[in-house]
Amino acid sequence: MIYQVHHTTTYTYPGTVSVCHNAVYLRPRDSAHQRCLGYELVVLPEPGVWSQSVDFFGNAVTFFAVQEPHRTLTVTAHSTVEVTPYVPPHPDHTPAWETVCDILHHERSVAVLEATQYLFDSPHIRCSPRLRQYAAPSFPPGQALLTAVLDLTQRIYTDFIYDPKATSVSTPLHAVLRARRGVCQDFAHVQIGCLRALGLAARYVSGYLVTQPPPGRPRLLGADASHAWVSVYCPGYGWLDADPTNNVLPSDRHITVAFGRDYSDVSPIKGVFLGRGQHSMRVAVDVIPGNP
Repeated sequence: MIYQVHHTTTYTYPGTVSVCHNAVYLRPRDSAHQRCLGYELVVLPEPGVWSQSVDFFGNAVTFFAVQEPHRTLTVTAHSTVEVTPYVPPHPDHTPAWETVCDILHHERSVAVLEATQYLFDSPHIRCSPRLRQYAAPSFPPGQALLTAVLDLTQRIYTDFIYDPKATSVSTPLHAVLRARRGVCQDFAHVQIGCLRALGLAARYVSGYLVTQPPPGRPRLLGADASHAWVSVYCPGYGWLDADPTNNVLPSDRHITVAFGRDYSDVSPIKGVFLGRGQHSMRVAVDVIPGNP
């Protein structure tokens, strides 16, 4: 399936901003099941400085600076992405989760060494006994890794309430675990924290989820939004994705933009500006099936 993605972020400032510097993570990644066929980034006011690079995790990042006075900043990414269906392995055919832990801590192949960087704490995810305790019922001795991950995914989906007003990007993980409320970013952090607390390698994935309107209703522009889910490393199978917000294994309705240790590595737009007051931000994302 080919999708057209339009992601617009608008910042409005209470006063004049003289300069801003930003890093943008909005270009979809290329992989075995996804190709970015086209990408354009439009910024208003037009930046005086642009540069593009690839970060430590292999994500495409654009840096820009607007060096003229402005009171609004609009950043729009237009992408054309081809996504093919992914058929995951049978859950019970994956190795036992303890076997995976042992491989991660003792094997020194290139793939395993690359995965081990996702074993440790990161800025938004601090492992704790509470996370391990929450994960434990899904990981009995000898349980196949993907079977256990699917059970944990379902439990998070069932136990936690989607509530955009309950958290912000600065809400601590332990507060989310206690309140059992939040958004996709929070649920991904919870699941990653649980997996790392058990000694498994898990990473944060940012992207888009293709949504469908109710039967008989027209599709609403702006109905789609940035999304987040989880990847866990499984020797012999590579990285396996799981979406705790929707209790699904991502396939051709999930579009991957970037991945890292947690949200702080792959925030769609982050930066600084020189000015006063609290700015406001509005985001609109449209994911449209079909060719342009």
